[in-house]
Amino acid sequence: MLEAMSIIDAVVPGAAILFAVVAAVSPGRAARFAPIMVPLLVIGCLVQWVLENFYWQMVPIYVVIGGTAGLTLSRTSPNASKRRRISTRVGRGTLGLLALIAILPWGFQPVPSLPEPTGHYRVGSEIFRWVDQQRPETATAATGDHRNVVVQAWYPTEFESGRSWVYIDGLGRLPSSVSQVPGFIMSNYGSIDTHAFADVPISAARMRWPVVLFSPGYGAPRAFYTGLVTDLASRGFVVLAVDHPYESAVTELADGTIATPTGQFPGNDADGDRYMAEQLSVRAADLRFVVDQLDRSDTVGVLAGRLDTDHVAAIGHSFGGATAVAAAALDPRIKAAVNIDGTLYGDLPDRALQRPFLLLESDHSETGHSAQFLDRNRSLIQHLQVGGFRYEIAEANHFSFTDAPLFLAAPARFVLAQFIGGSRGPVDTQRAAVDIVDAFLQGPLGGSPADVPAAAAHHPNIRGGPVP
Repeated sequence: MLEAMSIIDAVVPGAAILFAVVAAVSPGRAARFAPIMVPLLVIGCLVQWVLENFYWQMVPIYVVIGGTAGLTLSRTSPNASKRRRISTRVGRGTLGLLALIAILPWGFQPVPSLPEPTGHYRVGSEIFRWVDQQRPETATAATGDHRNVVVQAWYPTEFESGRSWVYIDGLGRLPSSVSQVPGFIMSNYGSIDTHAFADVPISAARMRWPVVLFSPGYGAPRAFYTGLVTDLASRGFVVLAVDHPYESAVTELADGTIATPTGQFPGNDADGDRYMAEQLSVRAADLRFVVDQLDRSDTVGVLAGRLDTDHVAAIGHSFGGATAVAAAALDPRIKAAVNIDGTLYGDLPDRALQRPFLLLESDHSETGHSAQFLDRNRSLIQHLQVGGFRYEIAEANHFSFTDAPLFLAAPARFVLAQFIGGSRGPVDTQRAAVDIVDAFLQGPLGGSPADVPAAAAHHPNIRGGPVP
């Protein structure tokens, strides 16, 4: 269950808030139960801390318990007649306000639950932190720096282990903001179940497995796509999710350094296009460097000798979608490209792409795609040299392809969807996307060609189909 929360995580805050409301409305009635309730709530908080670790969401709960204790226990003291004056409407109103405020942090999941992969295979994972000695790092001032490329492999396996990788790089050393998400909110993300295992061999069901390169959105860490890429890996692909250092919100480099963004997106549209085109070249070079590593037994760990380097595809979301197209246009080793809701830059719209191409879009009415997004993708499709597909997923917004909505509790997601769309939800959106991508990649990546329109038709309210 995606919204699974431990019993103690639900009971202790719920009881504290409920008791505070009772105390605010009827202090006398609450005072009769305070000698029992307050110690129980304190014990509950201690047990929660021991069993579940410290949650920042509990801080307002501690304040509420203290305020409730002060308001109710004062009525039972010998000097109650004097102290009752303190328990005025202002005091009771303040407690009620504190109880309301204490609810708000629980709009964020202390430990988000990711959807389980739906494919036939379990999923293994390994992280590679490579350095491209042929490329200097232009984002730093040090002349001796070379380009780091960080890759997390997600691959099919039949095995389980007792260890999995931490959800996001740099946990415990996160910056104040990670792709506009406050870093402190992620303090317990080390407990997220990624549904993938470390230290397990790749499946023996095939000698070699097709490879899918995945590039994230602008500034987003690869971690934010864990739900999508693990599902794709469970279908029988080795998915290599790439972090692009100094643009990604947080990346742990080969030497252990935590890299954060150094670039500044220009406010001027023309300059923005130029900047994004330059950054696109850096990203495309990162993907091509990853392909260079695939045949090297000393760099790919448990995947050595098991990768089908004749069948490699590139996919990505948002700016990562443009990156996938750019890499496929430049590198003949990449056999197909998938753009998930990404605007194209540079000369990509006018390139005669000689690779099968899939464009997946969020709901136009909810995301509000720019004219550049629409015109440039239309131009790329018109210049295709081989077949392709385009689908629009209704009631999905731009962020529905990521894990980010799952950072919120279901009620908070519902409220947010009323303002920015995305009522389809990240789980249904990702399942639909993976079904379509899986069917699309089968032919180019050496499998039995699948019926892509049938995969799309399996899900409601998906518009589109083959393009000329």
